[in-house]
Parts: sequence; structure tokens; C-alpha cells
Amino acid sequence: MSDAGPWADPGTEPDLTGVAKLAVKDLTAEQAQRELARLALAIEAANRAYHTEDAPVVDDAVYDQLKQRNADIEDRFPDLKRSDSPSEQVGGPVAEGFGKVTHAVRMMSLANAFDREDVTDFDTSIRKYLGLSAAASLAYTAEPKIDGLSLSLRYEDGRLTTAATRGDGAVGENVTANARTIETIPSTINGVIGVLEVRGEVYMSHADFADLNARQEAAGQKTFANPRNAAAGSLRQLDTKVTAARPLKFFAYAWGEVSEPLADTQSGAIERLAALGFATNPLTRRCDGPQDLMAHYDRIAADRATLGYDIDGVVYKVDDLDLQRRLGFRSTTPRWAIAHKFPAELAWTQLRGIDIQVGRTGALSPVARLEPITVGGVVVSNATLHNEDYIAGIGGDGSPIREGKDIRAGDLVQVYRAGDVIPKIANVDLARRPDDAVPYSFPVVCPECGSDALREDGDAVRRCTGGLICPAQAVEQLKHFVSRQAFDIDGLGAKQVEAFYHDDQLPVREPADIFTLAKRDAENVAKLKNRDGWGETSVRNLFQAIEDKRRIPLNRLIFSLGFRHVGETAAMTFARHFGSWDAFCDTLRAAVDEPLTAQGGPTGTSVSRFDGNPHWAQLDAIDGVGTVTIASLIETFANDAERAAIDRLVAELDVQDVAAPASAGSPVAGKTVVFTGSLEKMTRAEAKARAEGLGAKVAGSVSARTDLLVAGPGAGSKASKAAELGIETLDEDGWLALIGDA
Repeated sequence: MSDAGPWADPGTEPDLTGVAKLAVKDLTAEQAQRELARLALAIEAANRAYHTEDAPVVDDAVYDQLKQRNADIEDRFPDLKRSDSPSEQVGGPVAEGFGKVTHAVRMMSLANAFDREDVTDFDTSIRKYLGLSAAASLAYTAEPKIDGLSLSLRYEDGRLTTAATRGDGAVGENVTANARTIETIPSTINGVIGVLEVRGEVYMSHADFADLNARQEAAGQKTFANPRNAAAGSLRQLDTKVTAARPLKFFAYAWGEVSEPLADTQSGAIERLAALGFATNPLTRRCDGPQDLMAHYDRIAADRATLGYDIDGVVYKVDDLDLQRRLGFRSTTPRWAIAHKFPAELAWTQLRGIDIQVGRTGALSPVARLEPITVGGVVVSNATLHNEDYIAGIGGDGSPIREGKDIRAGDLVQVYRAGDVIPKIANVDLARRPDDAVPYSFPVVCPECGSDALREDGDAVRRCTGGLICPAQAVEQLKHFVSRQAFDIDGLGAKQVEAFYHDDQLPVREPADIFTLAKRDAENVAKLKNRDGWGETSVRNLFQAIEDKRRIPLNRLIFSLGFRHVGETAAMTFARHFGSWDAFCDTLRAAVDEPLTAQGGPTGTSVSRFDGNPHWAQLDAIDGVGTVTIASLIETFANDAERAAIDRLVAELDVQDVAAPASAGSPVAGKTVVFTGSLEKMTRAEAKARAEGLGAKVAGSVSARTDLLVAGPGAGSKASKAAELGIETLDEDGWLALIGDA
């Protein structure tokens, strides 16, 4: 058997999903061997992506979990440690295209601390190794851990001769020509005889990163995900001119080979490097013991948002260099240093202001405008604030959130990424709130069109009443109209919709305008094909794609119109109930136009039913449709401008009828069905469509109203709940037999 182990099949993709389910203490020797093989592949892939390709595939938290799990398994099963163990490796291989440089003194990595107990353990282990009592004085330095690219600069008799990346720790890439273009790296230093290797980090500030990405986007070139990637990609350019045009900086914090000592202490050596002309971090401090270290850690964490560059922790080093020499090294890390990492996915930054965005339904959505900060490997400059209650510190149920703290411009706020996607605000530091910070006053008029913004009883959201006269609503409605689940017109996405909406020569201000584009372009002197970003082929393809979508099923048309509370399922329900556009439209018009016997009207907020209107009653009788959804439809048709815009659109279309499900004799007609687990003979979408075609309703969760559960392999909690409730459960074969498809 090869050293790769039985899980490392040739050609398989490495599993980068993080910690496996089985705890290390529960692993058998065979399982441990397989897990070490998986981890070796995963960590090697992560190292290559991060160090060699400048394109990380996992964030720091997951990477740290992979490394820690590997170390824990090796501790429990030392005989299974692999010859290519990740615990023996630093960095990644040298990329093709660069010359190789062998480091005279190997560039090491650092062990990690993730909490205060780890820091205390670090101090205890050093004292034990050196034979020092707990009361003995032991000084450290603490400095920010820069999130950039490690670089070693070799000076001979004061002249820069070589600059090399870390690579795998032993051999790095020769980037000397590129390093010479960085202003904070001196080409010569006075008073140095012999060899001096200065080590540090190349990085890019937040402001420079934003400017660079703006230039890249304007030039139609790829933008960078975060400052670290931008710095690494800029330094490792084969064309030095590209690097010279990038705003790179360098912090010095260590050294390799030296002809003579820089000083007797770590702090003294840093001061010497600064005196020689190198930029050193001003937040580096000499600390007495772990409590002092952690106090400085807290200060740096609190100031992290205002630094203007990314850090992901604080590095602690024994200050006395003689003690460093006594402590020595492990295979890849020094015993005398450790990196105290910041908590994963959390960061403190300053709230610059609160902006209001208006959506397609008129919802006024507050967005936090943040001082850019990296969270989970992504630069975050905005975060959702949900609604005005959330800003005020009130939850959806009326109870306090964040201990009732409101959110104000100027606040220091803690940001996290929900599900690695949407940034949100977790907390506010009231102790650091500016004296002039005032409570946020939520607008009562639309910032886009000036119409009243009203908040109905029971609704957490304030909405613009401007309808189609509101440009923000109009644009967002158009984006929804062309979305994949709606008309899905090739070549007409969100970006093109924005451009056409603001186009004075060929405007698209409502859906009907899309279907007159070709005719209007033919009548214009300035043709679309002659504009930037367009050509004869792309215009021809766009116009053909539009023509292809004139024929549209009724359910997709209903969904595309963006009625509030009407998703794909409700749109299909209406389509199957009415069958045709005329029947659907006539009923809604009649519901609006026929006199009501109840007080109020279709836009009244206090009326839940239009008693005495048979057309309202017909809508209300549709199974699965609630009064809120019906009111939304009627409100739209009661608006003369929106009603006219819909008529103009339908005049351009061939709307296809949708037949009601042929449920006569169906064994599942009217029943609620839930699918769970893996289906092997059809996709989940096919199963859902087949069930609905037989008159069944398909739900996503099991409840007392569920009639039937179809459970494939891997069924979990839904199957358990169905059993508790006594709900009939079938496997896939049983389901197919029931509906006659076996």
C-alpha cells in the first residue's frame, strides 16, 4: 500500500470541507490512517491555492481546523504520521515562471493560539522548558499579524541583492526586480557590513485596494477578492511594470541570516531595523507576561478597523534573543513565538453611515456603510440592517436585541458573515461611541422619488408609495422581470437593464419597452451595435432572444410581474386555477371595479376581506392562497399606471394557457406530499412536478397537515417527525407504484 493511504484515490478532488464528523478520540487506527490521507490532500491543495496561486479555496478558520485535526490525530497515532505530513510543511511550492532562491535560514511558520487559555499554556510551556518559575520575570513582544505575503530581503554590504517569497520555507521565488519597485523597501542601507536578511510582509492598504479594484473594473480586468490576494498577485507578476503600478507596502518584523546581531532583544532588533530605514509596525509593544500580552491583544482588536490594512491576529515572541536561541525550533515552528488569531468570521469596524436602498416592492432597506474590513477572507464594506426596528435594537417579536443597543453612524460595530454570504452586525461598542453620535432617524419619504414611505400595521418594513414613478422600484422590477425564473432573456441581465433604464436614446422603463427595442433601434440614427460593449452579433442575438420570449406560459408571466407575496408556487396556483390570462385578468379587474359593500377598498389597510364582492370571494376560495396575497394583486390592478403598463406588456406577448392538473382518479389529488432523502429514479424537481400534475400540493416540511412522506435514502429528521405524527411514509418505489409510474 502506498503512503497515500486507502482514501487517497488517484484523481480524486481533495475534501476541503473542514473537520470530519468523527472525533479524534473515536477513530480506529484504520480510520485515522484514512483521515490523515484526506487531510494531507486537503492541506496541500489549500497551501498551493494560497501560497502559489494566490486564490484561497478555504478561509483561515477552516484551514486552521484542518491543520489542528491533523496534529491531533498524529498525537494520538504517532506511528501513522506520514512522510508528507502537513505538520512538516510550510507554505506552498514555487510557481512556474520564477527563479528559485534557497533561503540561507529557513522561513518558518507559527503555531496558533485561538483563545486566552492557549496563550497561558504557551507561557507555561516556555517557563517549563527554561526552568523558570511562574513568578520569574519573562518579557515578550506583541505585534499585529499582517495578512499579506511573506518576503525575505537579502542585503550584502548594504545593497539589496535578492528578494524571495517564502515558498515552502526552504526554497522561495526570486522576485527581486519586483521588490525593488516597492517604495518602503530600501535599495541600500547605510552602516551594514556583510549579510543582513530582513524579513517581513508585503501588503496593500484598504484605500489602495479599493482604488486598484476600481481601476481594474474600469479597464475591464479581473478584480481582486481581498487585499492579501491583491498584494500577492501584484508582487508575483512576471512583468515588473505591473508590480510597479500597484500600491504595495512592506512591514519588517524579523530577520534571517545576519553577519552580526542586530540587538540583544526582539524589541531592540525591531528598533534597529526602523533606524536602518525599514517600516516597522508602530503597534509593536514589549509586554510583561501573558496578562499584559492579552491586554495588548484587546487593544489591537479594538483598533483593527481603523488600521487601514488587514491583520488576522497578534504575534507574541519571547523578547530575549538568548532565550529564543535556547528555546530553538520544532520541525516548522519556533518554540518562542505564537500567533494569537482573532475569532473566525468576526471583526470590529466603524460604521461610516446608513444608506437606504429601495427594492422592487418599494421596501426601504437600510444598509450599513462600513470602514472596509476583511471577514472570512472577503473584504466587507456593507452590511444589512434589515429594518428600522433592527437599527433601534428591537427584534421581530418586539423584544430587545443586542441588549437594546441602537446603531448609529460613527459606532464601532462587530461584523459577521451569515452563512459566509450576507454581512450582518452582531454588536455595538457603546464605550467607544462618539459623543456626537445621534440616533438614526428612519426616512418617512422615499429617497429616490420623494413619495411617502408608509409602514402598515404588522409590517416591519416601510415602503415607498410611488410605484412605477419611483426609479428604484422600476429598475428592480425590471431586473426581476428578466430573471432566470421569469422571462430569462439571454443577453439582458441586471447590468444591461440598469444601462437601458438610464438610456435617453433607447430607454427601457417598463417591461413592454423590452419588446419594442428592436423596432426603436431600427428607427434610431445611432444604432445599438455601434455602442461600447455591443456589436452586430451581440445585438442580433439579444433581439432574437427577446423575440423567442414573446411566447410565455401564464405562470411565468404572473411571476415575472413581481406582485408582492407572489412567488413561483403561487403564480402556478393562479395559472392552474384560471387557465388563461384573460380569465385571471378579468377577475382581478372585476374585483377592483365592482362596488364593495364593505367599507374601505383594495388598498385599505384595515380591510381583510371585500365582503359582498363575488370576485374577491372567488379569489379567496383558491386553495393555498391567502388574503394578503390577494390584496397585493388587487392593489396592483387598482393602480391605473401599473394596470396600463401590464396591458402594454401583454399586447406584445403570446401568453400560453396553463391547464389545470388532470387529477381525476388521482390517488394524491388534494393531498399534501413531502419529499425527503435522495431520489434515485427522478430528480426532486421532476418528482415535485409529477405530484403537482396529479393535483397534489408539495410542501417542504413535515407537519400535522402532511398526508404523505416520500423518503429516499438518507432521510433524516423529516422521516422521524413523520413517524411521530403517524404520517404515511413510502419509499421511491412505493411512490411510483402509487401514482402508476412503476
